[in-house]
Amino acid sequence: MRLLKIVMPVVLLAGLVCAQEKPPADNGYDAVIIPVKTLTGDSFDRLVKLLQVFQVRMQSDEKLRTIVVYAPRDVVDKMRKVIAELDQPSSEAAIGRNIDMTLTFLKASTKAATTPSTLPADMEAVAKQLRANTQYKDIQLWDTLPLHLQEGKETQETLRLPSGNAIAAGYSTVGQVNIRPEGVTRKDSGRFVRFSTVRISFRVPYATGSFNSGTGNAQASTQYQYMEVGLTTSGDFMEGQKTVLGKVSGVDDETSFFVVISLKVLD
Repeated sequence: MRLLKIVMPVVLLAGLVCAQEKPPADNGYDAVIIPVKTLTGDSFDRLVKLLQVFQVRMQSDEKLRTIVVYAPRDVVDKMRKVIAELDQPSSEAAIGRNIDMTLTFLKASTKAATTPSTLPADMEAVAKQLRANTQYKDIQLWDTLPLHLQEGKETQETLRLPSGNAIAAGYSTVGQVNIRPEGVTRKDSGRFVRFSTVRISFRVPYATGSFNSGTGNAQASTQYQYMEVGLTTSGDFMEGQKTVLGKVSGVDDETSFFVVISLKVLD
């Protein structure tokens, strides 16, 4: 009995040492975190659905833009390649929903209007808010631009806006619009469109003086030059809500332009 008491601990200790030295079994599986750099919102969800074809354990987080995969190494490598191909602007995953958007351009002046300005009914609330929160008293409709956008694709548009007396002299305000909706997202308050780029620039004519041709009965003509102005922004804009993108300084201290965005996601 004493011999057993001595030998048993030695055997147990030897077995414990052998168990510690034995390397863990390698089953060929890896747990990896794959970042998603471009796609968000519905585009991110479409990417995750496409990856289900691999039939592996996978978790995704759109806010963190990550996909966690537990799968054989060769499958992980294939998934990395697929994500790299689809995580691009204009890829099959990026291009999704159609979006109808309207840009409304308002001309604002610090001078009170001599005659009441007429605004579309849906712009009255915006004008009221601008009058209450800025120094501008006269808000007039300058022009509107309807756009049809597609999630994941950049849209460019050129427009000519009313320019008053400058038109008669051959000058007009030219606007250039560059917009890329990155993805449609859902929040508690509703659906939003996330724009990675909203860039609007104007070439606005302004009077610099007058001249005449030198003949006796010639009338003086107004000289014009162009001023380059614009705005660049990005962010989430709510469906069904009118949002003032920002102010564009005008050609003088009394006048500025405001750009208002409204949009609808087409299901």
